[in-house]
Amino acid sequence: MVIAGGAVAPYAMAQAPAADRREPVLVELFTSEGCSDCPPADALLAELDATQFVPGAQAIVLSEHVTYWNHDGWTDPFSLDDLTDRQNQYKIQFGLSDVYTPQIVVDGAEPMVGNDRNKVESAIGRAAATPKLEVQIVAAHQSADHSVNFSVHAPADAKATLVAALAENATRSEVARGENKGRTLNHVAVVRVLKEFGSSAVDGRPLRLSGPKRSSAEAAGNPLRLVVFLVSRKNGHVLAVAEQTLSQ
Repeated sequence: MVIAGGAVAPYAMAQAPAADRREPVLVELFTSEGCSDCPPADALLAELDATQFVPGAQAIVLSEHVTYWNHDGWTDPFSLDDLTDRQNQYKIQFGLSDVYTPQIVVDGAEPMVGNDRNKVESAIGRAAATPKLEVQIVAAHQSADHSVNFSVHAPADAKATLVAALAENATRSEVARGENKGRTLNHVAVVRVLKEFGSSAVDGRPLRLSGPKRSSAEAAGNPLRLVVFLVSRKNGHVLAVAEQTLSQ
């Protein structure tokens, strides 16, 4: 709307982008190359990342490879103890009897089987209906030693813990043994580093993540994603999330 003098009415300026707005939603997939049920969930996560098929949601995805499938002669090269620990935290949070793969957790609030497309889509839609706090990644860059330096700005009174992850944009494995023997597996947004920074790290102070240990084949042409999110200290839900791609 134009008002006298050719100025644009304030409410028109504020409402213009609303129709196209997508609420960021964190989607964590706990998976393993040793699990034969996981490839369909890996594919679903990749499709979600590429097409953003849930209206109103900007899905920020993380593929988190756990360690407890590292048997039958195959060790998942992307598995991390920190990610197994994170899933165990969710086990306690949700009162589950055990951990399993594939499991998707949406915004730290809803767990489900990771290859159940309908449940995943519905949970993301519900999460997108609740506005999140604003969080900004500032001055993120990689150093010569492959570490990532950055700052985060978010409300200081959020009563939340800042968590940051570095994820490889895409990875590929030729699985030689185990349940997926002979298969070529593709993954997206594979977490290589995960770290909690506490509640006071959202004031713009310099933060640092050590670079992931990657082979030259993995590193070639694979940008890193820096994902930061605020986790409620009360219930573990994600209050804010943002991501930025870092070129090599």
